[in-house]
Amino acid sequence: MPAAVSGRLLTRNINMASSHQHQQPPRASSRALPVINIGRLGDKDPAARALVVQDIARACRDCGCFQVINHGVSKSVMNGALEAASEFFDMSTEHKEAFASDDIRGPIRYDTSARDGISKCRSFLKHYANPLQDWVKFWPKQPASYRKKMGMYAVEIQRLSVQLTGAIMQGLGLGPMYLQEKLGAGLQFMALNNYPQGSSQAGDTVGLAPHSDYGFITILMQSSPGLEVMHHDDDAWTPVPAIPGALHVHLGDHMEVLSNGRLRSLLHRAILNTDEARISIASLHGVAIDEKVSCAEELVDERHPKLYRESSFHDFLDFLPTNVNTYRRFVETLKFDRA
Repeated sequence: MPAAVSGRLLTRNINMASSHQHQQPPRASSRALPVINIGRLGDKDPAARALVVQDIARACRDCGCFQVINHGVSKSVMNGALEAASEFFDMSTEHKEAFASDDIRGPIRYDTSARDGISKCRSFLKHYANPLQDWVKFWPKQPASYRKKMGMYAVEIQRLSVQLTGAIMQGLGLGPMYLQEKLGAGLQFMALNNYPQGSSQAGDTVGLAPHSDYGFITILMQSSPGLEVMHHDDDAWTPVPAIPGALHVHLGDHMEVLSNGRLRSLLHRAILNTDEARISIASLHGVAIDEKVSCAEELVDERHPKLYRESSFHDFLDFLPTNVNTYRRFVETLKFDRA
């Protein structure tokens, strides 16, 4: 079973960046990732907001990801979520396996295997979170503070996701209110990942193989470095540093579909750390489970024909069993054949 990570270690790591980063084939990149101060995103001054939107639009177009600071989620809430995750993974095998399930459509699921075809040497807990009152009853009751700490984080991250997607929509020329109501009431899917210390010494270096996420955006917090991203039209992995208090944001497959290819989802992976265990909390955001996402009509014309078929989260779940050990990106299956 994966080694436990103490809450004290995680609290320390969220408050100090680590300089140790792993480099794995293909070559590693020294390219700097955008770090955006979004403190003025809610500013009443349109000019001040426009500057932040411009920075976000550029990062989405050029990189498919960025980190945010001054985002409004307190360090105490972030530390609380990491501590809750650590305490859960620290519990007995019997307790954790009470949430084990082969049902990928279930409200909560724990596993340690690589049955998803893209993970190695990790354990994870996945559950839905929005609206919180509908899903929290399925969450673990132990550790005792899990529901409170993770719930506070989930609510704050859901709020942030609506703010960020509004800025991205504005950058696409669709306006900040585009899909806001549907995204506000939409899907929030949380994936807590535990990567043990020293697994790479046994020959495994990749904890989560290259993939892109299905939704509009993913907001991720990591206790220590390990996340790596591959920029568009690049062949190099760029390590994502653990900047104190920052949150990593990247685009998902449905954002690529909605934008009709103007933006692209981000290829990313996780590298195992030989020095310490690592926990990440990814929060994936989209519209309702049954809601179909298609190319925005405003972004389709003679010069830009529709490139993707519509799909829902249910379609993504149908796709997953067909993709075990033969990894393909979901978005690639949605592209029209223009040959």
